Amino acid sequence: MTVFPFIVVAWILLVGLYGMVTSRHLVHQIICLIVVQSSTYVLLLGVGYVTGAVAPYYFDVPNHTPAVDPVVQALALTDVVVEAAVTALLLSFAIQAHKRFGTLDPHELAELKG
Repeated sequence: MTVFPFIVVAWILLVGLYGMVTSRHLVHQIICLIVVQSSTYVLLLGVGYVTGAVAPYYFDVPNHTPAVDPVVQALALTDVVVEAAVTALLLSFAIQAHKRFGTLDPHELAELKG
């Protein structure tokens, strides 16, 4: 097992977190959150990769042939669906914030709190 995919995961995660912390625009923060969640795809690919393995749904391969774990593939697909739902929800919140308060700056929205 190589460590390279996990270094890539850490780099993508740190870039996304840096963007979320330093951003002054809600849509940019949502995009940075998508980048952070994309690091989980690379993590799942790194965990589930098996050198020389075949896809788990082939039935005509010889016995004792290594196969990729289908659970990791199911988790990756679930992660994609969750990301789409979270992104849609957050973008709808951003649209409502812009309609109600006229700004997408999170610091200005915090000042309007109460």
